[in-house]
Amino acid sequence: MNSSMKISMKASFESIYGEGGEIRYYFAPGRVNLIGEHIDYNGGFVFPCALGFGTYAAVRLRDDDKVSFATMNFDTRVTVDLDHILYKEEDSWTNYPKGVIKTFLDLGISLKGFEVLYYGNIPNGAGLSSSASLEVLTAVMINDLFECDLDRVDLVKMSQKAENDFVGVNCGIMDQFAVGMGKANHAILLDCNTLKYEYVPLKLEGVKIIISNTNMRRGLADSKYNERRRECDKAVADLNKDLDIRYLCDLDGETFENNKHLIEDQVVRNRAEHAVYENLRTLEAKEALEKGDLSRFGVLMNKSHDSLRDLYEVTGDALDTMVNEARKIDGTIGSRMTGAGFGGCTVSLVKEEAVEQFIEKVGKDYETLTGLTPAFYVAGVGQGASRI
Repeated sequence: MNSSMKISMKASFESIYGEGGEIRYYFAPGRVNLIGEHIDYNGGFVFPCALGFGTYAAVRLRDDDKVSFATMNFDTRVTVDLDHILYKEEDSWTNYPKGVIKTFLDLGISLKGFEVLYYGNIPNGAGLSSSASLEVLTAVMINDLFECDLDRVDLVKMSQKAENDFVGVNCGIMDQFAVGMGKANHAILLDCNTLKYEYVPLKLEGVKIIISNTNMRRGLADSKYNERRRECDKAVADLNKDLDIRYLCDLDGETFENNKHLIEDQVVRNRAEHAVYENLRTLEAKEALEKGDLSRFGVLMNKSHDSLRDLYEVTGDALDTMVNEARKIDGTIGSRMTGAGFGGCTVSLVKEEAVEQFIEKVGKDYETLTGLTPAFYVAGVGQGASRI
């Protein structure tokens, strides 16, 4: 957090809540998943990294049992009583931190009131995990404020629980894990089945990560996400006529090929095929990165997108156009959608000397083809959530 941002947040905080008392500051990053999409809830491996931008909070304790929320991004302001934390649609984004507070209270942890101001520079609706960033930020903040002494992985799980049970989005663990456990200049290979993880250095000499925001809001993402989860559950049930698996990603390619006939519905079979092979691609991508074989990593990124387009059907015209135009640039090593899909962002590995051309040409051609004005971010790989 640079000094100008801290000054700005302090001024905004005091204009809303008044002066006096100790104000503490916290940060949680956004995340991008380099490969391994829509398999965190299928028991597979994912390969995310934390980003250099994210969500900030300024917070101060109160002497009552009320919690007040405000943000520099929207006009919404909400105050709740700690003994009456309920989901309310009209409370908008504050339902995410409210859900986190509820998870602490449900554990029997005693909290006092506080007032908090958030500021986020993650593009909203872009698929870079603004909700997970807000949740983990709140969890880390509460853990520190009230000296709860909870393990970081516990805070990650509590943040996921808040989104699942309080907000009602049936997300996997990847987003919160990457936000909470990120390490600068490293990706995380995470086994979503066991939560075992491994940091892998991102050796990107001469190569940049470019996140391209389609600026197509992800209107279908939540409903289609839950639909895909049901389809994957159906695939597991069909396969378990002859097998005994918990998740699709328990399968290797050979076992899947020998048993995919058990899945009678072709659409459901396609979903399963994506999950099984995306998991294998993710493991191969990790090995390629360790060997410094970015060319192979890029090929696997491309295959990932094509599978998400053709088998899992979660891309859409905007994402496909962005990826197609990105791949036309000579310096593009690989490009794919990232996140839930149906809008949001792509992630591309691009040679440093081609970055300027990539942003200019892809931006121009994408806008011509879609009528949408994109945004581009040359992303640094950042640290997980912390007090600052």
